[in-house]
Amino acid sequence: MTEDAAKHGGADALRVGVAGTGAIGFAVMAALDAGGIAGCRLVAFAASSSGRGGEINAKLTHPVPIRALADLAQDCDLVVECLPPDLFAQIAKPTLEAGRVLVVLSASQILERADLIVLARRTGGRIVVPSGAILGLDALRAVREGTIASVRIVTRKPVAGLVRAPFVRRSGIELEGISEPVRILEGSVSEVAREFPANVNVAAAVSLAGIGPEETRMEIWADPALTRNRHELRVVSDSSDFTVTIENRPSPENPATSQITAQSVIAYLRGLGSPLQVGI
Repeated sequence: MTEDAAKHGGADALRVGVAGTGAIGFAVMAALDAGGIAGCRLVAFAASSSGRGGEINAKLTHPVPIRALADLAQDCDLVVECLPPDLFAQIAKPTLEAGRVLVVLSASQILERADLIVLARRTGGRIVVPSGAILGLDALRAVREGTIASVRIVTRKPVAGLVRAPFVRRSGIELEGISEPVRILEGSVSEVAREFPANVNVAAAVSLAGIGPEETRMEIWADPALTRNRHELRVVSDSSDFTVTIENRPSPENPATSQITAQSVIAYLRGLGSPLQVGI
């Protein structure tokens, strides 16, 4: 094996495909292309158009084939999903039907898709939800082994991030010129996900790690004092009570995406080939 081939994973490396070429997808591809993730290599990706795919390959040192969403899993052992919610099903079902690992960033799309879990169990596939833009999921999974009394996640966003949201417009909530925080919606994660399907992936991951989307409570606030999204997770259990807060910096490529989200996927992939794993 050549030094270059070894650097990029070699023939026995885990074959990784990426569905989506936005800020998250490209960051993951760039890390794989640079050979910085031992034991993994980029073998294909799916793009919204051939033109976009050509743009991405032009930026990669080692260009790879561009596949349709339905065909991507045929080349891969693992597929990283970073798509708009309306495209999620087009990658999830064929990936799991092929018995592959599906790394999901659109976590809200799993909440009412128990059929995907059944499918994965039947085919030997797996669904993995990385930590994304939240922290504390490791502790939440641990306290679930005992008894959890309550889980609540409070998400606060800058006004600009909510003022055009369809729910805000339908409800007649006036956010222009507010000087104090305004609570937009409160309910179970399931209820909030129906109104904000593209904005509750953090809460969905929390609910899946803990007591489920019906029992996990969520609040969404518009806060004129903020310039970045802030998430606060509060957990009460028989073994531990904890509160964690994270305020994420946006991706330089897409201000609507947290930079740490792509990094969480890269860290997950890196851990697959590491002899030491911490916090799982």
